Amino acid sequence: MQNASSDSKYRTIRPAFTETTPTEHMRETIDIHCNEGTCSRIAIGSVEEDFASMLPEDSPRVIIVTDARVHSNNLAFINSYERIVIGQGESSKTLVKVEEVYRQLLAMGADRSTFIVGMGGGIVSDITGFAASTYMRGVRFAFVPTTLLAQVDASIGGKNGVNLDGYKNIIGVFRQPEFVLCDPSLLSSLPDREFRAGLAEVIKAGIIGDPTLFELLERHTFEDLRGNDELLRDAIVRAIKVKTAIVERDECEHGERRKLNLGHTFAHAMEKSFTNLSHGEAVAAGMAIICDAANRKGILDTATCDRIKAVIGKMGLPLEYPVEMRKLLSLIRSDKKREGSGIYLVFPKSIGDCIVEKTATDRLEEMFPGNRPTETSSVESESENME
Repeated sequence: MQNASSDSKYRTIRPAFTETTPTEHMRETIDIHCNEGTCSRIAIGSVEEDFASMLPEDSPRVIIVTDARVHSNNLAFINSYERIVIGQGESSKTLVKVEEVYRQLLAMGADRSTFIVGMGGGIVSDITGFAASTYMRGVRFAFVPTTLLAQVDASIGGKNGVNLDGYKNIIGVFRQPEFVLCDPSLLSSLPDREFRAGLAEVIKAGIIGDPTLFELLERHTFEDLRGNDELLRDAIVRAIKVKTAIVERDECEHGERRKLNLGHTFAHAMEKSFTNLSHGEAVAAGMAIICDAANRKGILDTATCDRIKAVIGKMGLPLEYPVEMRKLLSLIRSDKKREGSGIYLVFPKSIGDCIVEKTATDRLEEMFPGNRPTETSSVESESENME
């Protein structure tokens, strides 16, 4: 495998984005035009150079919501604004935590003109977006995502929710952030495991809607992506473009947006039953499960199935799952994507093309035969549950 710096083909794959506007310091913006004329702007740029200029001029007050780790890594920037610091991990993503944010906003005298910014990973984005969407019936908000998973997925598209009794994102709203500022330089301090978790969502984007992105991941290694800023930036922008294009066509998930759930139905079941698995790791294993099922159904050819699993494995993500299939299927029957006696599942047909099928829940055992769970030591090395 060649390094990115020596790959002559790499220079030919930079996409031309018709909705992208470069500035003198390489900021790129992608606008999502949604229902009722609303617009959410995604910027790939620099927090230091772009943040202040993206704040709305008619919001006299800015409050940042962040977690303790992000706060400690960005003290000078965050401390220049009023702030609320929340806990880390999935255990913080609850209505109890949202109530705490409400109370702090009230104590700070925040009103409807206050602009709230969530700076952190996916959990910070969810809590901030949900709290802002419901505080005083909704105040304006934005995100500065600091993890790869949040930059390419969690902060994009207007889904804001919290967990209840172990069920992922079962309570939430659709409401777009005014802007999302993705600064790839913020990812340099991420542990390898957390960076890999984000790559699962990048792989997903390639499978759903960008063969060139998938081929980029095939040609390069985990180390290439960590060490080459230009390569990483292209991967981030391409993944964002896949999601924003789908969200613009189907903001509230009545049809095509369901494709973004590739691997997630099984991932959420794994996360509910095995807390040492990060979200990205669970998504990776979930995609492997669904690819095998698509192959058995004759939807996905064996060669393409093998290509997908090869990229997942090459990036250091799990292909196996540490929970018995019968337990996963039992949990899936309570998934929020269930409607009546059926559940929507996403199956890849080829690289860049997926279909959504409503599957009867009483056929799940037939479609997903039980397998023994794998050893879990490979995913228990770090206790922090990633966003």
